[in-house]
Amino acid sequence: MGGLGLVLHPTRDVSEVVGIIERWATRNRKSLLVGAADRHRVPAGVEAVPGDELAARADALISIGGDGTMLGALRSAVRDPKPVLGVHLGRLGFLVEIAPPELPEALGRLLDKDFTIESHACLACDLCGDDVVAFNDIALVRQPGSGFVTATLAVDGQRYGYYRCDALVVATPTGSTAYSYAAGGPLVSPAADAVVVTPSAPMAGISRSLVLSPTESIRLELEPNSAAVAVEMDGQVINDAATEGTVAISYRRDAGLVVRFDPLRYQERNQLKLSLLDLPFLPDQLRELLPEELRRQHDQRELPPPC
Repeated sequence: MGGLGLVLHPTRDVSEVVGIIERWATRNRKSLLVGAADRHRVPAGVEAVPGDELAARADALISIGGDGTMLGALRSAVRDPKPVLGVHLGRLGFLVEIAPPELPEALGRLLDKDFTIESHACLACDLCGDDVVAFNDIALVRQPGSGFVTATLAVDGQRYGYYRCDALVVATPTGSTAYSYAAGGPLVSPAADAVVVTPSAPMAGISRSLVLSPTESIRLELEPNSAAVAVEMDGQVINDAATEGTVAISYRRDAGLVVRFDPLRYQERNQLKLSLLDLPFLPDQLRELLPEELRRQHDQRELPPPC
């Protein structure tokens, strides 16, 4: 394996995690790369490269942060997908798997190629160009005080109806747990291939979520009476005052590669995270939410007394 590219959370302190990685890289004679904008946040031995070259120069990426940082890493490598290892910094996340104490073992397994790849689809939008994509969702969002998003829907060229709502969210299965879910959309298995279209606070027109095949093309055309809308991709504003035009959206399989060391354990953790959103869970599953030390203390208290 050659160099590892570091993708850092934009504001959180990542020095401890970067230090773990840097010491491991020194022991194993592996090079580390980081985008030039983050040069001041890493040790001197980490090579700074232009941000748009980081994914191309690295054999794998290490995302340090949460799901937002992970999504950024996946987007940066969409032209030439590279394996991305997510390191969690403590908040609820559905993509990241590794906690900082697990890093030395995880990096060793990464070096030995002892891992599996979980492929992720993305949505591409021709409003923004082929190289601008979303792994969670594309959203048309009304500007506060400016009225409603009013847009017609066409699937494979066939017009089906219109939306009048606060926001219109088009999501991948991965993104179904994010904005789409908050808007009332369904939770979709990450193993499924599907696109979910969900209106937020619908006032008229189509009022329910629509689940489409990944092979169907989607076109959303703003109506003349629509308010000015912002177009967001994975929460990032791409256009902040669109008043006309058409957004064409297509689905791309295998656009992102996520490193998994223990897919079953990761799946169990995500089931618990989903239970925090609404899904029912068993009381003993709460044990898995506890830190390891607290789990041991809990298990010791549960042991029967000696005879």
